Amino acid sequence: MESTAVKPKLLTQNEAADFLGVSPGTLAVWRCVARYRLPYVKIGRSVRYDAADLVAWMESRKVRAAEVAST
Repeated sequence: MESTAVKPKLLTQNEAADFLGVSPGTLAVWRCVARYRLPYVKIGRSVRYDAADLVAWMESRKVRAAEVAST
């Protein structure tokens, strides 16, 4: 049987850190203390991040200017 699911693009901790503009140590701290709900995948001792999850997480953190109400 053939799977039609799209294979996620999994990034290493270093690649994910570079993508987000933070250090790999920062990502490790975020995981350890659950500072942000940034999804990751554990494969044995390896940690991987789905590129689509990183983009979605960044979008959820985006701050938009408030609309000014007309008076």
